[in-house]
Amino acid sequence: MLYQQIAQNKRKTILVMAGFFALVSVIGAAIGATFLRSWLFGLVLAIILGVFYALSMMSNSIDVVMKMNRATEITDKQQAPELWNIIEDMALVGKVSMPRVFIIDDPSPNAFATGNDPQHSAVAVTKGLLQRLNREELEGVIAHEVSHIRNYDIRLQTTAIALTSAISLLASIGQSAYFWGGGRRRDDEEKSGGLELLFSILAILAIILGPIAATLVQMALSRNREYLADASAVELTRNPYGLISALQKISNSEPMQHVDQSSAALYITNPLKGKDLFATHPPIQERIERLQKM
Repeated sequence: MLYQQIAQNKRKTILVMAGFFALVSVIGAAIGATFLRSWLFGLVLAIILGVFYALSMMSNSIDVVMKMNRATEITDKQQAPELWNIIEDMALVGKVSMPRVFIIDDPSPNAFATGNDPQHSAVAVTKGLLQRLNREELEGVIAHEVSHIRNYDIRLQTTAIALTSAISLLASIGQSAYFWGGGRRRDDEEKSGGLELLFSILAILAIILGPIAATLVQMALSRNREYLADASAVELTRNPYGLISALQKISNSEPMQHVDQSSAALYITNPLKGKDLFATHPPIQERIERLQKM
């Protein structure tokens, strides 16, 4: 059951990322065809923006994300010996390099992992997590975060954030082109007739719905990776009950006081505790039910 779930979630993740890249390409081509006089130019522009944003984010993702969440790095084992030992143990079991360790000064229990790959990663936990969870529960949470590192979820999420930013920028370019008279000349429009009108409608829909669709894809990606990390955590600890108990405690806690909304999807559970249409985390009870079947 465990390995089947891991394999299934990996397949879903590949499909979601393929959809993300397809969405960037379609939006770029539609905007280019209508407002920039060339669908190929729009497609190339979309690909360049996507690659640029991805490379920019990956070059310093750890420092950027940790600064956004007001996290302080722990550089010595004596500063938080139990946390350090657990992360070290889980990294060893997961066969990844020791991540950088950060602590967030917030009473609400939560945690996340970030980075580019298993050799360049970091784990951050809140003070509330250290105060409220026992060792078994803390091991479950850290195993979950190390699983994100081990499964390359951290790179996937970084890429998703970058592509979402690229889509938003493409939509802004399309809006500017539309309002400032971009697109083909009027005589070309008359010659093209219904085809030109169809392109215009598609481009306008891309401008309006593109960012929303990107958010939905990012949501699907984030929710999928949480299920995979839960399953992988059990593989590392051989004990689903520690993570189950931890999720119950975290879900019954108060929202975090200071959290950057753009990085909320990184946390093990929603740090804002809000219930909205674009929730990036699957329901806690559903995650627990899956863990209980392992």
